[in-house]
Amino acid sequence: MKLNIALLAGDGIGPEVIDQAVKVSNAVAKKFNHEIKWTPALTGAVAIEAVGEPYPEETHEICANADAVLFGAIGHPRFDNDPSAKVRPEQGLLKMRQKLGLFANVRPTFTFPSLIDKSPLKKERIEGTDLIILRELTGGIYFGERGRKDDGNTAFDTMTYQRFEIQRLAKKGFEMAMKRSKKLCCVDKANVLESSRLWRETVQAMEKDYPEVEVSYEFVDAVAMRLVQWPSAYDVMITANLFGDILTDEASVISGSMGLMPSSSVGSKVSLYEPIHGSYPQAAGKDIANPLATVLSAAMLFEDFDLTEEAQAIRDVVNKSLAVGMVTEDLADGGKAHKTSEVGDWLAGNI
Repeated sequence: MKLNIALLAGDGIGPEVIDQAVKVSNAVAKKFNHEIKWTPALTGAVAIEAVGEPYPEETHEICANADAVLFGAIGHPRFDNDPSAKVRPEQGLLKMRQKLGLFANVRPTFTFPSLIDKSPLKKERIEGTDLIILRELTGGIYFGERGRKDDGNTAFDTMTYQRFEIQRLAKKGFEMAMKRSKKLCCVDKANVLESSRLWRETVQAMEKDYPEVEVSYEFVDAVAMRLVQWPSAYDVMITANLFGDILTDEASVISGSMGLMPSSSVGSKVSLYEPIHGSYPQAAGKDIANPLATVLSAAMLFEDFDLTEEAQAIRDVVNKSLAVGMVTEDLADGGKAHKTSEVGDWLAGNI
């Protein structure tokens, strides 16, 4: 297979972790006789510095014409504490999601046998956890009408959803559930919010098309509690943008490290694959960042092209690296800490 992949390293540790994912992907391509063409493009703070825009049109063209996008991280501290900044790196991410039509953020949460004691949760609570949260990405409160009134003393943000936005996300959720344990949970706040009532009504209407899937409906506050009490009770979850943003970060600690969890953002034409961690500017350029989430994001990419053996090869070698202690400082736990690039070389070599 020939794959044309847009490569958006972004800011902070993005370039370093992306380099390792490229090494591993190239090793997989060589082993399984595929061809990958990588096309680099600018996004985030580096793009603002270069052209004044966090998601330039040239970058969009490269992404839109690619088979997939592999993305590092966005964000720079110089923008965080500057209220006068008119353009921010994170705006590039929102713009990219909208322009590429990336409507579903797919966030798996699973445990690694050799790291189960690193989780802040008790071992017996999290053993067997293997869930996926599908977060709606292009609607909701982040994109609704907002503003100030009463001389700036009142602020408002509006959570708006259209039925088709819910349907396309729910369809993806039902399809994933069919491939897994046939359990789907719709997470909302239908006891209070009208937009959540539309979510529930829409998903209920779709149940007849997937009679094998057992669907449950839970309020987001209850899920936030149960997610740390009994995460293995969940399989596929679908939810709105804001709720998903919060729940996916909560779920990320179950594995014991944010540096381990991959994700994808699914669009109608092209999908994007990225680690869930941020740009971690304090570690940028030091060759100490954990590349495993980005490497596992590449595994998700292969999986989505039905290259399941290739994806499994990546997951197997990542598990092997954890078992033998070929890890960066965040996971070394008193043992030898390896550099980001050393981990990447080891993974590629072992593939």
